[in-house]
Amino acid sequence: MPEMRTWQAMRDQIHRQLERQTGEGVEAWSGKIKSAAPADEPALRGWLADRGVTGYPAMLLAWETFGYPDFLTATADELVDAQYADRPDLRPIFDAVVAAISGFEGAEIQARKTYVSLVSPRRTFGIVQASTKKRVDVGLRLDGVEPEGRLLLAKSLGNDTITRRLALESVDDLDDEVLGWISRAYAANS
Repeated sequence: MPEMRTWQAMRDQIHRQLERQTGEGVEAWSGKIKSAAPADEPALRGWLADRGVTGYPAMLLAWETFGYPDFLTATADELVDAQYADRPDLRPIFDAVVAAISGFEGAEIQARKTYVSLVSPRRTFGIVQASTKKRVDVGLRLDGVEPEGRLLLAKSLGNDTITRRLALESVDDLDDEVLGWISRAYAANS
C-alpha cells in the first residue's frame, strides 16, 4: 500500500516553506500576529499579504491563530472512513484503486475531507472520490488527452488540474483499461 500522507506532514512542509520565504518560522510570526491583534481571518490575511505572506503559509498562520478545521486534525483513516460511512458498498472500490497504485514507485495517498489525492513524487496525478451513492470517480491529471471511451471529461472533481475521470461502480470496473489510464496519468506527472 502506498504511504498515507498526513496533514501533519503537509503542515510541516508549509512550516519549512514559511521559513524559506520569510526567514522566520511559525513561532516568530505568531508573536507578530499576537501583537497586531487582527480582528478576524480576513484582517489577518490582509495584514500578512502586506508583509509578503500569501498562499499556504498565510493559510497555516490563519489556522495557527484561529484554530484548525476538524478535517485537518483527523487521521487519514478517519477521513476515508467518513467519506464511505454512508456508502459502504463503495469502499472496496476505493481500496482496490489504492492497492493498484501500490506498485507505483514513490506514490502516496493524501486523504482530504471529501476525496483522496493520488500523489507522484512530483505532483498530484489523480484523485479518488465517492461522487454518488453508487459511483466512485477516479479523476486524473491528463493534460492534452481527449475524452474517449470510458475516459470522461472531469467537471468539479478535485481541483482544476484534474481534467479526466473514470466512473467505477464495482471493483470489476477497475480493469486493464482503467489501470492503463491511471498508469498513464502517473507517468505523465512523475
